Amino acid sequence: QVQLVESGGGSVQPGGSLRLSCAASGGTFSSYVMGWFRQAPGKEREFVGAISWGGGRTDYADSVKGRFAISRDNAKNTVYLQMNSLKPEDTAVYYCAADPPYYSDYEDPAPYTYWGQGTQVTVSS
Repeated sequence: QVQLVESGGGSVQPGGSLRLSCAASGGTFSSYVMGWFRQAPGKEREFVGAISWGGGRTDYADSVKGRFAISRDNAKNTVYLQMNSLKPEDTAVYYCAADPPYYSDYEDPAPYTYWGQGTQVTVSS
């Protein structure tokens, strides 16, 4: 079984930065498309970004494009989400997810096979 463990969440002021990490174990990390999603209270889980197996392709939600960046280190079985210029509306629980059947599924949470437990990000002054 693949386990995903997120870390790096916390509280930050508007305009600040955070870097989330997601460490994977128990599977072949380099073969997985990885995604980041978030869920705010009372809202549905939404796509944030995704990265292809080798890291050559990334895609982002329009709401975070230009502010967030995904990267991965396959040697460390870890994917990262660098979040800059944070806004109060970025407040949510952030989840990493792995292994949708096709990269084209990257925006839809349903096809992802594995999920982490989530990490809280709060942006407030």
